[in-house]
Amino acid sequence: MELASIASGSSGNCIYIGNESSHFLVDTGISRKRIVEGLAQMEITPDMIDGIFITHEHIDHINGLGVFLRKYPVPVFATSKTIDAILSTKSLGNMNPELFTSISPDHPIRIGNITANASSIYHDAADPVCYTFSDGETKVGIATDFGTFDDYLVDKMQGCESLLVEANHDLNMLMVGPYPYPLKRRIMGNNGHLSNERAGQFLSRVIGEKCRHIFLGHLSKENNYGELAYETVKVELLLHNIDIEKENLTLQVASRSVPTFAV
Repeated sequence: MELASIASGSSGNCIYIGNESSHFLVDTGISRKRIVEGLAQMEITPDMIDGIFITHEHIDHINGLGVFLRKYPVPVFATSKTIDAILSTKSLGNMNPELFTSISPDHPIRIGNITANASSIYHDAADPVCYTFSDGETKVGIATDFGTFDDYLVDKMQGCESLLVEANHDLNMLMVGPYPYPLKRRIMGNNGHLSNERAGQFLSRVIGEKCRHIFLGHLSKENNYGELAYETVKVELLLHNIDIEKENLTLQVASRSVPTFAV
């Protein structure tokens, strides 16, 4: 099963999950044009998409949803509170409510030959979740937009072959940066975003024998950059006795502007 980032960052997120027979998107926070172009690089057309899973209603995760659904009316899956928030977001335009199906954390659903499982996360949204997907042979996971983690989330994300995990900010860059203090507090809080260090700590508990590909996603444009996120996470993993080179792991930073595929 493949995990690929079409776009990942504080300005827009869209992830592809699929195998030969089933194809899904997680979030649609970029334009329909960019989504279609990203899929085309994988030789996938929009009418092949079996569903869209939404993590939460913040605009960098749903900005392109309305336009996409009016052209390609595919099923959308999210928690009921998230659906309510999406349908009340006027900037998305009119969407057919019948396309939306409510899901609940820890209650897996099977579509085609893939099982999707949502898990509750800590973030300042209506009812945010992250996701794992499994086709019986492999499991992949996406976890972004969470300020802290616990044993529950670690357990839910274990066993993945591919992972995309948030490394949102460098704490020093955030502290000396231009953001007003209340926003800094929000980002650093338990309902905010993971720092590079915390991303490394989370990954050190999640990575297992099956893990082969790690994407660092949702980087802040103002408070982080790719090389810093990569090196910080790599060092944090080494502190927990995980050497990505010896373990045959690939660690990549997902681009905000172009698709990123596992190497």
